[in-house]
Amino acid sequence: MRVALHTTVRADRIAAYEAAHREVPEELTAAIRAAGVASWTIWRSGTDLFHLLDCADYARLPAELEELPANIAWQARMAELLDVVHDYSADGAAAGLPVVWEL
Repeated sequence: MRVALHTTVRADRIAAYEAAHREVPEELTAAIRAAGVASWTIWRSGTDLFHLLDCADYARLPAELEELPANIAWQARMAELLDVVHDYSADGAAAGLPVVWEL
């Protein structure tokens, strides 16, 4: 399944956000893959961040990552950089953007 998400980076933290994503911990990327994510791409337009995930079951992702120490540390780091963060709780599993049109 494909899931699109929207988050917002703080205007004064764009460079730090991009730098952080050049060094995502291997433990976290391995856990994301193990949770069924085949790919995850993030685009930035100004301070808006658009994520596209291809995964087996999106609801599984927050359930698998919520208590993982590497994800907890990553989310704390992202909280310093983002105005709008992604909800990794079980309630956040329905947080994707609705599809408006496809070709």
